[in-house]
Amino acid sequence: MPCRILLADQSPLFRAGLRALLEQKKDFVVVGDTGDAMAAVSLAEKLKPDIVVLDMSGELDSQQALQELFIRVPGSRVLMFSARSELDHVMNCLQLGAHGFLLKNAPVVELEQALQTLRGGGQYLCSAVLPMVIGQALKHSRKRTTAQAPAQPLTTRQLEILRLIARGETTRSIADGLGLSIKTVEAHRSQIMHRLQIHDVPGLVLFAVREGIIRLND
Repeated sequence: MPCRILLADQSPLFRAGLRALLEQKKDFVVVGDTGDAMAAVSLAEKLKPDIVVLDMSGELDSQQALQELFIRVPGSRVLMFSARSELDHVMNCLQLGAHGFLLKNAPVVELEQALQTLRGGGQYLCSAVLPMVIGQALKHSRKRTTAQAPAQPLTTRQLEILRLIARGETTRSIADGLGLSIKTVEAHRSQIMHRLQIHDVPGLVLFAVREGIIRLND
């Protein structure tokens, strides 16, 4: 089944171009589009898309729309699409719970990668902002105290899965590579998040870098 996508962007020309691009791909189908962030919430309730591509230009409306999507359409994943790459802006999107962040000047191949990652249950940070986000985490990690360390250590298998998650592997690719079911990988990921008290995949990436589980050039 193709991945069902809802587009929400202020620019009609941009939406038309993105729709035309995605409709050339057999893995995706655009089920609707709108120029208003809050209207996207109502459309998502009706259409139940797999992914909502949400423009972040109208920031306040987009923030509210993102929060409403989680409440009213929890089954849809959200890829934030933005022309802005400032650290505060990116971090705000992640803290609001976006499943992915992509710059509008990203190459087409990265858009496809982001959509496939979200479709597979993963989260995605575009390559242009990932080093900046990791750098911010490393800066703040110096303030971390031993009292903040996880109470329960990770098992060898959990460390292996965390390393793969941090490298950007999707749930499906991890399952295939380790000979596990997708449900088993998801269960491990849930246990990792519980033990580390980290509740999003970008946060797991930052933890893995900070603790030396992966290196920036891995």
